[in-house]
Amino acid sequence: MTSTVWPQSPRAGQARALVESLQRRFVSGLEAATAAQGDPTALVAISWQRDAGRHGGGARFVAVDTPVFNRAAVNVSSVHYDDLPDRRLSSATALSTIIHPQAPRAPSVHIHISWTEMRDGTSYWRVMGDLNPAIEISAQTASFADAMRTAAPDLYDNAAAQGDRYFFIPALGRHRGATHYYLEGFASGDDDADRAFAARFGEAVIDRYLAILGEALAASASADPVPDADRQSQLAYHTLYLFQVLTLDRGTTSGLLVHDQNDVGILGSLPARIDAGLLATWADKVSAPQDELVRALVAAVPPGAPSDINDDVRADLAQVVREHYRAHPEALELQARGDVVPPTVDNHRARP
Repeated sequence: MTSTVWPQSPRAGQARALVESLQRRFVSGLEAATAAQGDPTALVAISWQRDAGRHGGGARFVAVDTPVFNRAAVNVSSVHYDDLPDRRLSSATALSTIIHPQAPRAPSVHIHISWTEMRDGTSYWRVMGDLNPAIEISAQTASFADAMRTAAPDLYDNAAAQGDRYFFIPALGRHRGATHYYLEGFASGDDDADRAFAARFGEAVIDRYLAILGEALAASASADPVPDADRQSQLAYHTLYLFQVLTLDRGTTSGLLVHDQNDVGILGSLPARIDAGLLATWADKVSAPQDELVRALVAAVPPGAPSDINDDVRADLAQVVREHYRAHPEALELQARGDVVPPTVDNHRARP
């Protein structure tokens, strides 16, 4: 692997330092949580490069089917087009993480914090946090919401409303997740203050989730064997999670349309197992042409309940999504959105 060329922009460098710090904080905390359960498994670091490092790259820390984690992925990326001035996107730097515990009553979590700089000089943050329980426990939901609110009280009401909108699944009449936070295109005009907010939010949600996770794992370890009903609830919820990510999530779709050099990493949020039969029933609930997409996704996963979503399957799913939106670019209008649609999505709409 050749050396990675990072963005030249000083602000991109500051953003990369920020998200790498959050990555270290989270990985350290997750490994401490597993050790507390008698599991010494460390998350494995995997590096990747955009265009052999010419346009940046990143690293993710992952764990799959350990005693504690169904799937865990803590990703950092920093990509740029410093040598391609005709590109609208100058650089994008992000932390994107999803944790799916094995215990059905330990909630999953999704956190995304990214900084984007466009060629015209505009820049903005994207900040997301959502707790995703298979079996909702009200105290966990309230605690996570409190952490997001405390990080920036004046931004919370709008971000929570935008999150509720973004993570709603119209075909199923429900949300993915129990509490949501979503700021798109955020820029107050004070770069230092915005960067401090992004760091403060990231630290708050990481620390609160680690506390929730630790308590849930301890309770699970001391309880009776997990009821079959809880396992089934978790499998159904993981199926819903995959459905939302692959049919509605703009960030995922944009990443897959831009390039095919990190497909497994981009789909690192997908849980390790789903119910393929349940997924198939949702094809008739979505409007055309998304019904074609859902049927193609079903065809790409092994049949059964559970159906294993390993790295080979993730790569196949990535190609299904990519081919669908190349054939039906108008379907991008059917994806989730808040009040602001990121310009990078439209920028990649017609690219081969």
